This record gives sequence, C-alpha cells and structure tokens, in this order.
Amino acid sequence: MTLINSDSKLSDIIYKDPSTITVLDRFGISLGVGDDTVELSCSKHGINEKFFTTILNTFINENYFPQLVLEQFSVNEIVDYLNKTNSYYEHNIIPNIERHFNFLIARAPSHNNNLVLMQQFFNEMKTELMERINDDRQRWFPEICNNDNSVDRTVETASHDNETANDSIEDKIDDLINMLIVHLKGDYDHNLGYAVIVAILALKKDIKQNNRIRNRILKPISLSINTQHD
Repeated sequence: MTLINSDSKLSDIIYKDPSTITVLDRFGISLGVGDDTVELSCSKHGINEKFFTTILNTFINENYFPQLVLEQFSVNEIVDYLNKTNSYYEHNIIPNIERHFNFLIARAPSHNNNLVLMQQFFNEMKTELMERINDDRQRWFPEICNNDNSVDRTVETASHDNETANDSIEDKIDDLINMLIVHLKGDYDHNLGYAVIVAILALKKDIKQNNRIRNRILKPISLSINTQHD
C-alpha cells in the first residue's frame, strides 16, 4: 500500500485513481494541477495538509486506518468535508444518474418494462440517501459539532466493527448494479445503458469510501456523546 505524502504529485494521484478528482474538488482543487505536490497545493489553497492526506489515503486505501485522527483534526473540518460530499451526491452524481436513466427509458421501446422497474428501485435508493443527507444536516452533524468539546477524544470509543456494519444504501446500490448486469434485456440504447451503470458504480465507490470516513471518524464521537448523555 503506497500512501500519499507531502511530496506526492497531484497529477500522479489522479492518474492512478481518477475518482480522486471529486475528492480534490471538495477541497477547492480543480483540474490543471500542473506539477504541484500535495504540500504546494495545500499551501496555495490554505488546506490543512495532514487532514488532506488523511482523507485521500482513507479514500484510496481500504486498509488505511488513521488511528490518531480524532486527536489531530477538528470535528468541524471533518463535517465540512462530509457536507461537501453530501452536496456532491445531491447536486451532481444523483442528477447525472437520473438524466441518463430518463434518456435510456425515453429511447427504449415502451414494452421494455424492466427499465422502469429499475428506475423505481433507483428512486427508492435515492430517497433513502436524501433522507440520510437531511438527517446529517439537520441533526447528526450539528449534534456532533455542538458536543465535541465534551468528548474525550483521546479514548477509543468504538471498535472496528463500525466500519463493517451493513449499510442499506450500499446494499441497494449493489442490488441495482446486479439488476442492470443480469436482468437488463430487450431493445435499449447500449451507450446510455453503459453510462447509467458507470455513474452508479462511481456513486457506489464514493459512498463506500466515505462511509469508512463516517464510521472511523464520526461514529466513535457520536457513540461517546450518546454514552455520556445516557
């Protein structure tokens, strides 16, 4: 496992994993990074370099666990990043999937009912994701930020089981991908079908990786807050 560090070039990071483009965007870094290293780019944009590399390493490397992150970073930094992540889901990737689905259905014969059923299943997943985003904004994130000072963050308050807990949104995305791969039949625009599944796969990866950030960083704080309030 190769970790990103101060000397890593942003262009190399993007070449190796293009999905990091969306993560960089949440930090205000756009394409056209030139030869900038992580250190130089963070300096240019006023970014906490340690926080930046921790987020990227957590996103890219499944075996990376920032054990001291709760002591090093403010909850506000973490919540701000995850709020931007939620906004990306809400305003970019979900509308993108919807557009492709609508085009796919509009150009398919009316008798291809399995496309409509798949879109309905996607809408169910979307509804659940939007409900979680609203709960994050209105309840969970404010609760964590408002009570952070009362939590002893030097104590490990949750086990690694949090990370592997089932996530119903991830499960629904997996089911939808399986439907498209196994059951999409009949006459349809193959390019649009490909566009739909690629967009859904991108959502799956992003949610999976950011669930690890939620579970490794925020859940222990939330559990500690709830324990203290019991």
